[in-house]
Amino acid sequence: MSGVAQRIVSGCRPTGRLHLGHLRGALRNWIRLQDEAQCFYFVADWHALTTGWQDTAGIRASTHDMVLDWLAAGLDPARVVLFLQSAVKEHAELHLLLSMIVPTPWLLRNPTIKEQARELGLLGGGDDDSAMSQLNYGMLGYPVLQAADILLYDARGVPVGIDQVPHLEMTREVARRFNHLYGATLIEPAALLTDSPKIPGTDGRKMSKSYNNAVFLSESDQEIETKLWRMATDPRRVRRADPGDPADCPAFNLHRVYCTPAELATVTEGCRTAGIGCLDCKKIMSKHVVAEIAPLRARRAALAQTPGVVDDVLADGNQRARAAAAETMGRVREAMHL
Repeated sequence: MSGVAQRIVSGCRPTGRLHLGHLRGALRNWIRLQDEAQCFYFVADWHALTTGWQDTAGIRASTHDMVLDWLAAGLDPARVVLFLQSAVKEHAELHLLLSMIVPTPWLLRNPTIKEQARELGLLGGGDDDSAMSQLNYGMLGYPVLQAADILLYDARGVPVGIDQVPHLEMTREVARRFNHLYGATLIEPAALLTDSPKIPGTDGRKMSKSYNNAVFLSESDQEIETKLWRMATDPRRVRRADPGDPADCPAFNLHRVYCTPAELATVTEGCRTAGIGCLDCKKIMSKHVVAEIAPLRARRAALAQTPGVVDDVLADGNQRARAAAAETMGRVREAMHL
């Protein structure tokens, strides 16, 4: 894709402060794309309700924190449209209309649904479809809302990792079905594959706020270093003199993201020969993490001193998003004779 006439859409659920996984997995790519296309990036606050409907008290604060991180990381509201999903009611309208044409089996076959159900304890180890009845419609039908989010803005591209392509295919299927029923109205988006590194958390698992293993973008240098210096390492290195293997070291996965080739060679040799201790090894990596986050944190602090900066950015973005959404809904209503 090239040219500013092309539209790109992506969103993120408001889960509060962002961490390294968000920065390296999505934000850096969003920032790059803002110079290549017309980008619409939104706070997916309605999607936050699919699993968090019981407690909504923190959504507004999480939205504020997340947008502040977006701005600090380098998203420019003069070049991209930053908006709140729930502030553009056309998302709900298109979601409703699309839900009328989406067969239930399309939703039941979604593997993510069953994964989420297991996380909530609704499913056992097998595919117990009877337990699916315990899911609320919001969770079961979130792919339809996701399709509305994308199709509403005539997006020709959606930045995704290779593992997310099947999720986007649902949106493509919905667009094809709508166009088959009512005529060519909705644009079928393409996947913009991104080679985003998988960022490990401090325990070696995928970095996630829910795992309590995240390094947040707003943390101090000392807090970052403390977390990274305590990262899990090769269990064979019980003592300083014990040799290890970087392939079995969770912390080394973060080295691969941040360290230079020369540094990787040094720590690899040092680990295998016990020529370097685990703490000294992690310090080589942590200095790069601190250097990346420090200026971002400074910009965040400066932005936070401006009253209403997030509200102003979202108000402007909401208005621009509504204008684009209204155009699409006009075509949809006409196509459906509504």
